[in-house]
Amino acid sequence: MNPQVNPQVNPQINPQDHSATAPVTVKRSRRRRVVGGALAAALLGAATIGAVSATAAPSDASAASAPAEPVTVGKGLTRTTHHLTLAAATKAAQATLDAAKKAGRSVSVAVVDRNGNTLVQLRGDGAGPQSYGSAARKAYTAVSWGAPTSELVGRLSGAPTLKDIPGTLFLAGGVPVRAEGAPVAGIGVGGAPSGALDEQFAQAGADALSE
Repeated sequence: MNPQVNPQVNPQINPQDHSATAPVTVKRSRRRRVVGGALAAALLGAATIGAVSATAAPSDASAASAPAEPVTVGKGLTRTTHHLTLAAATKAAQATLDAAKKAGRSVSVAVVDRNGNTLVQLRGDGAGPQSYGSAARKAYTAVSWGAPTSELVGRLSGAPTLKDIPGTLFLAGGVPVRAEGAPVAGIGVGGAPSGALDEQFAQAGADALSE
C-alpha cells in the first residue's frame, strides 16, 4: 500500500497557510504610506515657504527703493557766498599774462575760487616747468588767508609751521580777489626772476576785474 500524502498536513506545502508572507506585505504597505506622507509634507512645506517668500519680496523691494525725503534747512542756518565766474577768472588770467609779456617775462598764472579749487591756469610761452605748480600754490595761499603772499611771508617768523600746511607756498607772487569785503578768489604767478615781479603781474590780473 502506498501511503497517501495529505497536502494539508505537509508543513512545506500548505496552500492555505499565508501567515509567513502576510506580515511582509503589511509592513511594505505601511512603509509606503509613511514615506508618501513625509514626502507630501515636505512638498507642502516647500510650497508654503515659496509662497511666503514671493509675498514678502515685493514688500522688501519697495521698502528698499523708497526715496528718502528731502530735508529743508531752517532759516538762519545758511549763508550766501560769492564766487568768481569762469569768465572773470579767464579775464584775470589773461591780463596777468599780458602784463608779464609787456615786461618781457614768461610766467604761469593760476586763478582759484574761494575754496581753493582751480578755475583757470595758463602757462605762458617759455615759462619754466616749476612755475606752473608754484603759481597754483601761491593762489591757494592768498585766498586761504585773504592777504598777499608777500605779506604772509612775514608771519612765518612767529608761526614757522604755517609753511607745512599742504598746498601752500609762502613766497611773494599771490594776491587775493575780494568782493564785498570777503575773498572770493586768489591769483598766483610763478616764473619771474623775483617774487616781487610775480606779485606785480598777479596784481595786474586782479586790477583787470575792477575795470
